[in-house]
Amino acid sequence: MTDVKDLIELIALKEINPSQFEGYSKTVGSPNVFGGQVLAQALNAAARTITNNRVLHSMHSYFLEAGDLEQPIIYNVNNTRDGGSFSVRRVTAEQNGVTIFILSASFQNKEEGHNHQISMPDAIKQPEELMSWSEILNKFGDVIPKKTKGFLEIERPVEFKPVELVNPFNTEDLPAFTNVWFKLNGDASHLDLAIKQQILTYVSDYNILAAAMNRHASKAHWGNTQTASLDHSMWYFRDFDFDDWMLYAIESPNASGARGFAKGNIFTRDGKLIASVAQEGLMRPIKQ
Repeated sequence: MTDVKDLIELIALKEINPSQFEGYSKTVGSPNVFGGQVLAQALNAAARTITNNRVLHSMHSYFLEAGDLEQPIIYNVNNTRDGGSFSVRRVTAEQNGVTIFILSASFQNKEEGHNHQISMPDAIKQPEELMSWSEILNKFGDVIPKKTKGFLEIERPVEFKPVELVNPFNTEDLPAFTNVWFKLNGDASHLDLAIKQQILTYVSDYNILAAAMNRHASKAHWGNTQTASLDHSMWYFRDFDFDDWMLYAIESPNASGARGFAKGNIFTRDGKLIASVAQEGLMRPIKQ
């Protein structure tokens, strides 16, 4: 995948019947299906069953089994409730008859109410001052660890620019946070809100566990730690457009029990908070 058109084609599922859909997978550099892909596809399935113009405001999910990149994924949608203001859908994702993922999503009528938000982090470097993943690869490719280099070499529909550039050879623990600017490649104008939310969810599974890994950088890295998304929750606050860079500000309050917990806020360039994310991921040291 190289641009937003490819990403939309990946997320938009084939309808088998009004409550069952089929999707395929694209690698992001991992041997298994990318969690963000399953999240976005499951939301696409859920949204396709909403016929009353209600808007997604939250979702909660669990990753149960590693997905096979070569096998189609079947998404089954259960209409849990259509109330006076809210609609809830439960989605199960299956491969070869085995459930690999479950998600619950809630949709709400458009309503007006009180409004406040936290501010974007202060003194953050702007995207124009930073290197993208592809630029980092071009500049440091000869010294980047093999696993990281292979990950960075994958073409993506999203460009990332980390604010804090982590040296993989650093032997010191780092603060338990990371800030990353991201922007879609290609024309992302004229997208409806449901598709924008699904794309944003896809992006939200990138970078989030890095904040937990940073805190243990003196001894833990992607080459000696088994990592995987265990669960993922997201709350959607405001409409937005993908016409500029967005900031994903992530922090990790805790790591314990071979798990790392991280939470993030996604802002537009002008400081509008559009979504918040929480995830716990596997962070299991690999015995040498």
